[in-house]
Parts: sequence; structure tokens; C-alpha cells
Amino acid sequence: MRHGATTQANWTLRIGRALIAVLFLAGSVQKAVAPEQGMALLGNLGLPGALIWPALAFNAVAGLALLLGWATRWVALALAAYCMATSIFHFQPEDGWQMSIFVKNWAIAGGLLVLSEHARRSARDGQ
Repeated sequence: MRHGATTQANWTLRIGRALIAVLFLAGSVQKAVAPEQGMALLGNLGLPGALIWPALAFNAVAGLALLLGWATRWVALALAAYCMATSIFHFQPEDGWQMSIFVKNWAIAGGLLVLSEHARRSARDGQ
């Protein structure tokens, strides 16, 4: 790959990683500022509302790790699994907004899986 193409690819990767990270960082802030909505979603599934706090911590730590490019392969895999698991909260076919979030969670998980694979290949190739 030409040097210019490599530089562009690096910037594209960094920007993409940052955009995904901001989603999780903003989610942690939202959970801290107004935890009631998340607690209600948990309660609707019979889960304790207090689970909002470990979710907040996970979102914050994983978002920051992704932003900094730390352990990207594993963080992206963990976040993909998180998106898939938490999509269940939004599977409400009677509510178009919640179904939109459900689908977006799966799309974000897909992007995270691609990011994880890119990190794996980069580590393998010594980049």
C-alpha cells in the first residue's frame, strides 16, 4: 500500500473508532445523568435497576479504551456482544422507535466485529 493510502486508512480507522467510542461514552453520561429510563427498561424485564451502574462503568471504560485504541480487538468484541445482548431491551415490535434502536444495536455490533477483525489482522501483520 502506498504511504498516502496508508496514512488515509489510519485516519479513517481512527475517526471511525472515535465515532463508535463516542456513542458508548455518551451512553455512560446519559446513564449517570438520568438513570431512570435505563432502570425502567431493566425493570420491565424483571432485572434489578441497579444493573445500570455496571453498564455505565462498562460503557465508560470500553468507550475510552476504544477511543484510545487500547486492546481494540477484545474491546470491540466485548462491545459487539454487549450490543447484541442489550438489544433485547429494545425488541418491542409495537414501538417503532424501540425497533429502530434494536436494529441499530445489531448494526453497531456488526461494525464492531469488523473493527475487531481489522485489529486482529493488524496485530498479525505487525502494523
